Amino acid sequence: MSTFRQRTTLLAAASTAVLALALTACGGNGSGTEAAGSAANAPAPAAASGRTAEQADTAKGTGAVQNTGGSHRTGAKGPGTAKTSGSASAPDCTTKDVSLRAAYHDGPPYTHIVLTAKNTSGHSCRLKGYPEIQFLESHRENVPAVAKSKPAAPVVLTPGTPAYALVRLSNGGVDENTEPVTAFSVMLQGSDGLATVNAPGAGLAVDPAKWATGYWTYELRNGADDF
Repeated sequence: MSTFRQRTTLLAAASTAVLALALTACGGNGSGTEAAGSAANAPAPAAASGRTAEQADTAKGTGAVQNTGGSHRTGAKGPGTAKTSGSASAPDCTTKDVSLRAAYHDGPPYTHIVLTAKNTSGHSCRLKGYPEIQFLESHRENVPAVAKSKPAAPVVLTPGTPAYALVRLSNGGVDENTEPVTAFSVMLQGSDGLATVNAPGAGLAVDPAKWATGYWTYELRNGADDF
């Protein structure tokens, strides 16, 4: 009987130990679930996105394409990223940078010529305003410019590129007081150099009361060059 009670006591102690372990496991499972839930709801660290917050701000300022619900847009450029235009950096053309020649415009009576300036240098240059022309020694003033022929943007000539200016000599009337010209001088605005241009063909007949010049343009334009 004594031996039976000892065995019963040992079995009861073992059952109590097993029950305690089971209760402990159940309690641990509950706290573990709460911890796991907290970890799942916690915000992901910045490194998980593959870039830091500073890198993200930088990307927004450099024009990176951002996906916005299926459409794309380009971010605004940050300061210092805009490129300056060629006209802002190109130096003014000098008479050493270009070759100048004159040609009759339309048929006789020759009331107009086309003055061509072609960039013969190895760099780009800006052709400012209009040609400063003096036809006669007796009239030292420059031929006046026609305002409506002024282009909207500066004329920048890359190497080998020409620009043109239409020049009126006279109205072609028989009663005009014209003078013959076989060569004339041209200065480029922004430059101190002087170039001598030969008149085309047999020469020109100019009337100081009628002459006028257009601005330098990449091509002659209808309307703006009708003068």
